[in-house]
Amino acid sequence: MRALVHENGSLHMKEMELQRPGGSEVVVKLKAAGLNRRDLAIPNRRKETEEALILGSDGAGIIEEVGKNVNDVKIGDEVIINPALRWVRNSEAPPKEFDILGMPDHGTFAEKIVISEDQVEPKPAYMNWEEAAAFPLAALTAYRAMFTKGELEKRETVFIPGAGGGVATYLIAFAKNIGARVITTSRSEQKREKARELGADVVIDTADDWEEKLSNETIDMVIDSNGKATFQRSLAILKKGGKFVTFGATTEDVIDFDLRAFFYGQYKLIGSTMGCREELMAALEHAEKYQLHPVVDRVFSLDQSVEALSYLDEGKQFGKVIIRIS
Repeated sequence: MRALVHENGSLHMKEMELQRPGGSEVVVKLKAAGLNRRDLAIPNRRKETEEALILGSDGAGIIEEVGKNVNDVKIGDEVIINPALRWVRNSEAPPKEFDILGMPDHGTFAEKIVISEDQVEPKPAYMNWEEAAAFPLAALTAYRAMFTKGELEKRETVFIPGAGGGVATYLIAFAKNIGARVITTSRSEQKREKARELGADVVIDTADDWEEKLSNETIDMVIDSNGKATFQRSLAILKKGGKFVTFGATTEDVIDFDLRAFFYGQYKLIGSTMGCREELMAALEHAEKYQLHPVVDRVFSLDQSVEALSYLDEGKQFGKVIIRIS
């Protein structure tokens, strides 16, 4: 099968051998795969001498073959791939055996994937293949951050800096679905307009003075994945006693902040990481209830995978970047 691999310090297409499924494994013929910023970081975390690794955490396709002990799915089933490996039930933190698909396990930027039957879920019938491939990692991350950890409620106000990211589009949609108020930002006027179309109540320029622009708002929760670039600015607009949820650091990881001001403000700082199978199932149920359509920015072919990663790295997208495989 053809796949995009990282090997000998470079990304390239390669013919890879497809392993036969074990007793509880299935072969999924992939129809589409979704890109994540994680895919950009993985090559920098691997040694040049390591064997070829197929990148990719998100995918959707059709069950083509099943192992002898598979009971819950059958050949012909349309499924999405759950990228959260070996984390089934909700817990305060991931179990030690938790990994994310795409490293060290082979991922979804390939024509097929062999994976445990426990890692596939039924594809929502109303979604097309590209939308289905856009769902798992970003939607799961958003669901856990907003609902499991943040416990956002109807009529609360949530601030989400950076409207264009894949997770951010789910955060906006999830919040609006339950009747919460959404404030978001972007440097791009085009992205700001798309955020309004998605349902955001207030959209401001990232370069604006947030405290001045939002002086009449009471912000109950911040969900920020930018790290150092926006942490202080986000904290400054959060109400006293409010929740600050963080699930990533696309800029620098290490930040400084005024601890005395923090504890006097009685703020709650909450970390979140992707999510478990139970939460993915809950996110799918939420999507089905509200007929949520994932936001797909652009679709590339499998042969254009390197180009797709470069496009993602530029940060111009609004929503998810997808590879159409077959």
